[in-house]
Amino acid sequence: MKTIGLIGGMSWQSTRTYYDLLNEMVAARLGGLHSAEILMRSVDFAGLEAAMQRGEWTAIESRLGDEAAALEQGGADCVLLCSNTMHKLYGRIATRIGIPFFHIADALGHALAADGLTRVGLLGTRFTMVEDFYATRLREGFGIDVILPDEGQIGRIDAVIFDELCRGIVEDSSRNSYLEIMDGLAARGAEGIILGCTEIEMLVKPEHHALPLYDTTLLHARHAVEWALSGD
Repeated sequence: MKTIGLIGGMSWQSTRTYYDLLNEMVAARLGGLHSAEILMRSVDFAGLEAAMQRGEWTAIESRLGDEAAALEQGGADCVLLCSNTMHKLYGRIATRIGIPFFHIADALGHALAADGLTRVGLLGTRFTMVEDFYATRLREGFGIDVILPDEGQIGRIDAVIFDELCRGIVEDSSRNSYLEIMDGLAARGAEGIILGCTEIEMLVKPEHHALPLYDTTLLHARHAVEWALSGD
């Protein structure tokens, strides 16, 4: 079994979901007392989030690149960055390491393509929804078009993530807001909904909506486990 390296803490709420999923999947595959081989570097999100809001992405890239390099030096065989938003910096972080660095949107894109979807709604932080790093990777790599909520809805989605979910707060009223937004995306032709922030799976579950939901945390973890247990 290969060792999976995690850069977590953004937020720790979803990082613990990664830890649970990785171990559950390995146990299901191998049985008995088996669990995943994991190395983790977990950062204090407060300073990084403040830097995000100030647009100080170079400083964030430097910190996360250091964390990726530390995982490689510590013996990790691959790296997962446990945040959709921070994949904005994927290319620059990748230059710091020589081990596989699995992009969360690639795990998603393979799942969408396998299911035959070509037009999907995207929920995530404002950065993930408005900037092009995520949608472009899906479009160019997998031929998938992304539908975004309107500006007011983007603000609501983003506020719930940072003010509630990253703090472990799950409110029914926020779930209802998300479901209403998802209904609007469905009416505009979305064939599925991307839960494009690693915390959203805390709020919205498959049983909450008729459209198929694509949990990026789950898909990212699954991809890493399949690779870690393969002979590649």
